[in-house]
Amino acid sequence: MEAKEHSFLTPEIVEDVSQIFKALSDPTRIRILYMLSQEECSVTHITEVLDISQSAVSHQLSLLKTMRLVKSRREGTSMIYSCDDSHVISLLTQAINHCEHS
Repeated sequence: MEAKEHSFLTPEIVEDVSQIFKALSDPTRIRILYMLSQEECSVTHITEVLDISQSAVSHQLSLLKTMRLVKSRREGTSMIYSCDDSHVISLLTQAINHCEHS
């Protein structure tokens, strides 16, 4: 019997994937990402809709931005946030669909 060839992930890819799942493991980040998947938002709008403190929203957005999962642009005096990775939003949506149909 022939040995099957295996492909292996680099340590860097494994770490990156782990970080994405860590980002998706936090309920506040899930709520923020889901909201941003539907519309661009300011911090103020996110705090009002999700009933989360401004400091908590800002902290989570900073982390998500560092991970390149969200991006921002200036509009007047406000920063407007949106999703920056459709692959991660697809993972999130699939997980939500899985839970809704379980």
